[in-house]
Amino acid sequence: MQLVSRCRKCGRVMKTQRIDNYRVKLTCSCGFSDFRTVSEKVKTVNPFIHKASFTPFLESEKGKMVLTMQRANREHLEIISLEEISMLVSSDYDLAQVLQMVTDKVATQLKISVCSVYLMEDEELVLAATHGFDHSFIGKIRIKIGEGVTGTVARDRQHISLNRASQDPRYKYFPELQEEKYNSMLSYPIADKSAVYGVINLNSTSMKTFSEDEIYFISIIANLILTAVKLRKRVAAQ
Repeated sequence: MQLVSRCRKCGRVMKTQRIDNYRVKLTCSCGFSDFRTVSEKVKTVNPFIHKASFTPFLESEKGKMVLTMQRANREHLEIISLEEISMLVSSDYDLAQVLQMVTDKVATQLKISVCSVYLMEDEELVLAATHGFDHSFIGKIRIKIGEGVTGTVARDRQHISLNRASQDPRYKYFPELQEEKYNSMLSYPIADKSAVYGVINLNSTSMKTFSEDEIYFISIIANLILTAVKLRKRVAAQ
């Protein structure tokens, strides 16, 4: 499949590199990069369609039809969310605004209580944006590398998914965040091959298990946040 796209920063034609069957990385000679979702085998650009699976709870044909419609609607909303966040990444908004809007959109899309982004600052992870926690804690909650679930994810650059987070031995309790009421947790690294830039956390009051397609969705969000961070660091250095 041939994908042609022009850089939103300078207008040049960008080079494409397929990451997998559903993602393409676009790079420009000016240094700007972006990710797009595509598919060679299906008409939809939804990156989750190969992993989404649902078991009908109703045996009637009507029940199955309702579930099919719900799934299609969810996939459509996921596409919209990724497109909106991709546009935010390359927008003129500063990084704090972008991260806040991303956490809001992710929390709404996945119907979770909390979505937070921590960024590396002076060898520590610092709360940079949150949906669900009090915004007064932004810039104040600091986590060392290897500390708690979040610090462990940053150190190992591997995601952790828990449905009883507070019972995990790696868990660290922050009383100011009142985290005891949040059971499930997904923590995903914001990193490339050479360094870790931060972590994105999802928290839910219910004891849910994050599905494969939800984790895959967050992996794309993490890549988009990484692009936003790098782009604004590059601009600031010019």
